[in-house]
Amino acid sequence: MTFEKESLILATPERVFAFHELPDALKRLTPPWENVRIVKQVENLQVGSTAVIETRVFGLLPVRWVARHTQYEPPRMFEDVQVEGPFRSWRHCHIIEPHAEGSILRDRIEYEPPFSLFGKLAAPILVVPRLRRMFEYRHAVTREWCENSDRGGGE
Repeated sequence: MTFEKESLILATPERVFAFHELPDALKRLTPPWENVRIVKQVENLQVGSTAVIETRVFGLLPVRWVARHTQYEPPRMFEDVQVEGPFRSWRHCHIIEPHAEGSILRDRIEYEPPFSLFGKLAAPILVVPRLRRMFEYRHAVTREWCENSDRGGGE
């Protein structure tokens, strides 16, 4: 299954990429309504760096999510894959493309939900709306940081 979210950010690809390289980017990108605890923040986005978070499936079942970066091509893209977690598979590609007005930020997620056939049938009701809401938030946070001229080169 695939989920995509795309936004225009009025900033250079270098600036959008720089936001994602902030030491606390994962924390900034985590919506306040998500029941998530960051156990290990990534040191950087380079291949092999790993993040560990704890979350809950359906708000009940505790789950440890380990994501490892597998591609790193600044300022164009980086990718992480789930090594351990709630999905059968999860590949998240963060793509940043130049645009006449700044950059296009595209998050593309290829995933296989848990619980086999039930997971595939439930994904449009349980997974997709949650991803949509989460990535609306993430893109808004990214846009605000990148377009805020008071930050100069970043904070």
